[in-house]
Order: sequence, then C-alpha cells, then structure tokens
Amino acid sequence: MAAKTKAQTLAWLRTIQGELSTATIKRLDATLPWYGDMPPGRRSAVGLVAQAGIKSFIQWYDDPTTTTWIAADVFGSAPRELLRSVSLQQTLQLIRVVVEVVEDRVAGSDPSLREAMLLYSREIAFAAADVYARAAEARGLWDARLEALVVDSILSGEYDDELPSRIAALGWHGHGEVSVLVGTTPRQVDVDQLRRTARHLNADLLIGVQGGRLVLVIGRAQPANGLNPLDAAVPEEETSAAPPETALSFLDIATKLEPGFGPGYLVLGHEVPSLVDASRSAKAALAGFAVARAWRNAPRPMLADDLLPERALAGDPLARSTLVNRVYRPLQDQSPELMTTLWCYLDNGRSLEATARELFVHPNTVRYRLKRVTQVIGWDATGAREALILQSALILGSMNDHDSPGPRR
Repeated sequence: MAAKTKAQTLAWLRTIQGELSTATIKRLDATLPWYGDMPPGRRSAVGLVAQAGIKSFIQWYDDPTTTTWIAADVFGSAPRELLRSVSLQQTLQLIRVVVEVVEDRVAGSDPSLREAMLLYSREIAFAAADVYARAAEARGLWDARLEALVVDSILSGEYDDELPSRIAALGWHGHGEVSVLVGTTPRQVDVDQLRRTARHLNADLLIGVQGGRLVLVIGRAQPANGLNPLDAAVPEEETSAAPPETALSFLDIATKLEPGFGPGYLVLGHEVPSLVDASRSAKAALAGFAVARAWRNAPRPMLADDLLPERALAGDPLARSTLVNRVYRPLQDQSPELMTTLWCYLDNGRSLEATARELFVHPNTVRYRLKRVTQVIGWDATGAREALILQSALILGSMNDHDSPGPRR
C-alpha cells in the first residue's frame, strides 16, 4: 500500500510540475528585486535553474540515493557566467523560494512528502555551496597563474599588448609609482598575510615565487603626495584644515613586509613611475640580490642603489650608467672645482686636512665644497658606504670620458 501511495504521489507531482515552475517564476519576480533587475537572458537562465530544481526533487523523491548528482542536474543547465553574476547568497534565496512554492502546494498532502522536501532543500543547499566553492577555487588557481605570468613578464621585461588587460583582471589598485622587492622564499609563503599588510599600508601587491626567490611588485594605492584625485574639485579652504598624510616610502613599506620573507638578503629596486616601467626596478633589485652578499653587515631591507658599486663590478650595465649619470655627469656639469675636491678627498682617505693641504685651501673650504657635492648628487662623501659609491662613480666616469684630464695631483 505504501509503495502504491508513493507511486500515486509521484504521478501527481509530475502532473503539477509545470504549475510549480510557473508559480516559482512569478514568486521570484515578486519577492527578489535582483531577479527583476536582471537582463532577460540571465533571468531565463535563473528560471531554468529553478525548473531543474523542481524536476530534480521529483526524481530524488523517487530515489533518494541520487544525492551525488543533484548539483549536476540543477546547475548543469545554467551557463557558466551565471556563477559570476549570481552570488551564493542569491542562489540560496532562489532555493528558498522554490522550497516555499513546493511546500505551499503540497501542504496538507502526504506528510512524508513535506519531510522529503525539507531533506531535499538541505541537500540542494549543500550542493549549491559546493558548486560555488569549486568555482571560487578554480578562479583562485586561475588568478594565481595569471599573477605569476604578469610577474614573469615584469622580471623579463617582455611586454605585450595583453599585459594591461591581465593586470586589470587581477584587480590591481596601484596608483602610479611602483617598486620591486626581491628576497628569499620562506618555507611557507603566507600570501594572505602579505596582502593584508599591504592593504593596511595603502599599497597593492603582485606576488611571484621563483624557486628560492620571492618577488613582490609594490604599488601605491594613493598618489605619492597623499592627495586623492577626487579632492581636486574641493575648494582649497575646505581642505586646508586637514592636510593629507604623507605617503610611506617604498623602503618603509618593504620594512613592514619583511617578516613575510625567508632569512637572507632583501633588496628593493628603485621607484619607477608606473607598473609598465616596473621591469627597470625589477632588474635593479635582481642584480642587487645577486651581489648582496658582498656588502658586509648589509641592512634588511637594502636599496638596490646602495649596491651600485658591487653591481657595477659584477658587470651590470644599468648600475654603471646610473653611477655615471647620477654622480659623475652632474658634478662635471656643475663645477670642475667640486669634482677635483671630491677626487682629492677620497684619494686622501677622507681626510679634510690632507685634502686641504693638497688643494692649498682651508679645511672649512673643503667642508663647504663637500656639502655642495651632497646638495648636487644626494650622496654624502663623509660616510664610508657612500664614499665607496662616489669613488666607483668617479672611476667609471673617468674611464668613459676620454676627454677628462683626471684628478689634479
């Protein structure tokens, strides 16, 4: 008798299947605002999912052991882009509406049917969560591969027309300036922690792991001057009372990100105007990372520009040209007197008195000229490390400048 009753119930459900589908679509339109706002194509896809859910329930009621293919039955008819336009929360709302419509229609009939509907709603909810989890996992794997591809392009300097679209697909929020940080890979890379730290610092990251090297492409989430471009339309008197905070330097950001790296050297490339120019910063950081061991007691992190002498000795053409263009040429264009004083000061072991005697001037004159040198090129010759950088620049500059008479003796 029980089997006959179930057969009769199944026959009745199949008879009212179309009625249930129509009632479900009407209730979706009446109760879910997001459904009514959808374009016709997507509304049709959502309706197919609802109809498939009703059909799948009838099949499941006939054989409850079919739980394993619920997800394929219900969501298989939906186009793939539906998962990107309908959230998991909206999908659960859709399931609730379908269950309510069926419950209202079967109310007062066989109690076992109502209980079966409750069990099925649980199974379909878990199936929906599984579908979205798999989609999120697949998207995460795709994003990781895309990010690795973008970082590889930056490191190699081989750009194509698709790079901007790839960067946009990753949700890059960097604004303007970019710098590349290179260090050792830890035993377990905590990508989420690195991104959280960057967000707190108003920075954005691209992360690449290349064997023993961990590469971070760091971008500013705000302009370097701390101003929001939207504030340009605000009258000056309304913004003068609350001056913007100065943006952190890339070295400060690198220091905060330092715990995410493994033990060893950590080198920060120079700042470049945009992500498209990041390969120049990456080349400097990689070249510095390769020779960092030559600097005893090197800080962590260190600037790639502080390793210019070691990079030049290792044959880095970028370091050689940087030293010549940022030290030798500006001094040569500024004053031969400053160039001569710097040569003598470095050749005399950074002794003010010995330099003054050789140049037949007072030591205070030497001090003044060295201060002028610092103002022109930004490096202070009185520091041991910076003196090495300046002396390397003078040597390379004089080697390349065939017209230079060299230092006066």
